[in-house]
Amino acid sequence: RMGKRRCVPPLEPKLAAGCCGVKKPKLSGSGSHSHGNQASTAPGSSSGPLQNHQHTDGNNGRENVSDLTLGPGNSPITRMNPTSGALSPLTRPNGTANSTKNLVVTAEMCCYCFDVLYCHLYGFPQPRLPRFTNDPYPLFVTWKTGRDKRLRGCIGTFSAMNLHSGLREYTLTSALKDSRFPPLTREELPKLFCSVSLLTNFEDANDYLDWEVGIHGIRIEFINEKGVKRTATYLPEVAKEQDWDQIQTIDSLLRKGGFKAPITNDFRKTIKLTRYRSEKVTISYAEYMASRQHCFQNGTLHAPPLYNHYS
Repeated sequence: RMGKRRCVPPLEPKLAAGCCGVKKPKLSGSGSHSHGNQASTAPGSSSGPLQNHQHTDGNNGRENVSDLTLGPGNSPITRMNPTSGALSPLTRPNGTANSTKNLVVTAEMCCYCFDVLYCHLYGFPQPRLPRFTNDPYPLFVTWKTGRDKRLRGCIGTFSAMNLHSGLREYTLTSALKDSRFPPLTREELPKLFCSVSLLTNFEDANDYLDWEVGIHGIRIEFINEKGVKRTATYLPEVAKEQDWDQIQTIDSLLRKGGFKAPITNDFRKTIKLTRYRSEKVTISYAEYMASRQHCFQNGTLHAPPLYNHYS
């Protein structure tokens, strides 16, 4: 079945959201299992507490999107606002993977995110604007740490933002204001991995099963047990990484969005689901340092990084 592609005006000018899973719980297929990816309750956001990977209703003007869900009342009811650029079809050989030559996302975008975070943590002026495209896209910035790549922060927006300002903003928001985690520190930099995801090809699904694990990201809207509209999202890789099927993913998203009542199949049928795809690239701090070696000498920073790089 094919969903209908659409472009919906936003209810708020800018939406932040969380989209990544913290743990890897095995979810049962039953309708009443608990949600294993609970977001932390630590405060912190640019517009009220943001719990990443969760979406909830509120009046803060942002929808914090991480791999989990937002806490109650922390984010507005929102709709996607992808631009025509964000909706342009991706060339996918055999209908699956992206064709590399057509990808918009690049490793340089991750390097720029590291630039922004590095400058912030060391008190340098922010780097000059990069040379990659400044077209508008919905986007997410994800930080992971260590050999096991544990989630350390993930926040993005479904409103299409120009990439230069959008990546700069969400680099710092995801690194410092993900309410599940304390702010990132200088000491953590060497262990970090940065991922940039650009969201594309938004479509209204026919029902809650009209999407594919590992192919589509999904965003759900539902009415909770208190009669309040709530939303939650997972990026395309989350369900696959957690080894969830469609039902487990939907039920996890409901818990992420704060739904506490037993989950029945009839309730799942009331969900409004939007599916989307994403282009994603990830680099490590070591790869970032190698790309910026002309800015560093013997491991010591000389001058604000990347001013020469972008001049």
